[in-house]
Amino acid sequence: MTAQQETRPHAAAKPVRWAADAVATMREGARVRLDYSAQSLWRVDRMIDEIRREGPPYAAVESALRGFGAYAGEVVVRQTGAEWWATGRDHWIRTPDGRLWDPIDEARRCFAGHGSLRLLCRDATAPG
Repeated sequence: MTAQQETRPHAAAKPVRWAADAVATMREGARVRLDYSAQSLWRVDRMIDEIRREGPPYAAVESALRGFGAYAGEVVVRQTGAEWWATGRDHWIRTPDGRLWDPIDEARRCFAGHGSLRLLCRDATAPG
């Protein structure tokens, strides 16, 4: 285990793995490099938009969307020191200023044409 993994709360375990899986899938499948920067979320938003335009059923892309949302959450965590929180099957992040964010749901909203992981990151990293 790395020092970072040892100090992360237990709630981070699944989202960190989902984010890493999304990074690997994008690198290997789409030849897109994701580096956990806010700028990389432009690429993720575009990828979700492309998937949406292809018209697959939600069930077919649910796990990819979860990974994209977890990736966006990790971008915010790394930039702000936010922490992952979990209740049952739901995961969200709490930024140091106490605000709560649900990047996984935001990825679902992106797929529906009503969200943006880039804008969520911008808002979450802005002073509250």
